[in-house]
Amino acid sequence: MASVLLAELEIFHSRPIAPTRRVALGQSRLPVDPAPGHGGVLLGGVVARFSGEMDPDLFPDIFALTRELEAGLRIAQPRLRHRLQQDVVGLGSSVQRLVKSEGELAYNFEEGKGAPEQFVLGAIYAAGELPLVTRQPVMETIRKGLRWSGPVGPSLIFHLLGGSAAAVGSLSMGTGDPVLWALEVLGFGGTEATPAKKIIQTRFRDLLRDAHPDHGGGSDDAADRISELTEARRILLAS
Repeated sequence: MASVLLAELEIFHSRPIAPTRRVALGQSRLPVDPAPGHGGVLLGGVVARFSGEMDPDLFPDIFALTRELEAGLRIAQPRLRHRLQQDVVGLGSSVQRLVKSEGELAYNFEEGKGAPEQFVLGAIYAAGELPLVTRQPVMETIRKGLRWSGPVGPSLIFHLLGGSAAAVGSLSMGTGDPVLWALEVLGFGGTEATPAKKIIQTRFRDLLRDAHPDHGGGSDDAADRISELTEARRILLAS
C-alpha cells in the first residue's frame, strides 16, 4: 500500500563543514488545524530526532528561541551559531515528512545532508511562521520533542499528542476530530450525530466482549483494543 503524505518540511542549509553556517525555509506543507495537527507532529518529530545529536549546552538557547518566537518577538541572528536567511542560492536542501502508511502515522526523515542544528532550527523557525492562534500549541509540541529521549516512532507520536489515543487515532484517519475517531472505533462510521447513551454503552459492551481473549480476541492486541474502546466510549459520552 502506498504511503499518503500528511505533512512536509523543506529546509535549506549550508554544508555541515562550511565556514558560514546558514539555514533557510523552503516550500512546506504543515497543516495544524486542529492544533498541533499533522504539521505540529512533524515539527515535534524533527526536533526529537535531531536534537539528541546536538551539544547539550545549546538546549537553553533552543528553549529560549521557542519562547521568543511563540511571543512574536524579533529574533536577532545568528542563533545556535547559524544565520536564518531568505536566499537559498548555494544551499542544499533536505525534506522531512510525516506520512500515513498502512493506516499508521510514520516519519520519513532525510538525513546526512545537513547538521542537526540546522534541522532543529528549521523546524522551530517554521513553527514561528504560523498564525499566533496555532503557534503556541505547536511550540509546546516542539518542546515535548526536545525533551524526548526514546525511539522516534509511534511512542513519540503518542507523547507529542499528550498521551491521547483519540488524538493519534483521529490524525491517523486524517480527520483531526476525536469524535469522528471514536465513532469509527465503536463501529458508527458514517453516523452524522452521536448515538444515544444507551446505544453507545451497548455497542461498547459488545465490542469489549469480542476483544477479550476469552471470547476469541487476540491476547497480544487485547489490551490496546480495550484501551481504545474505553477511550472512544469516554469521548462519545462526553460529547
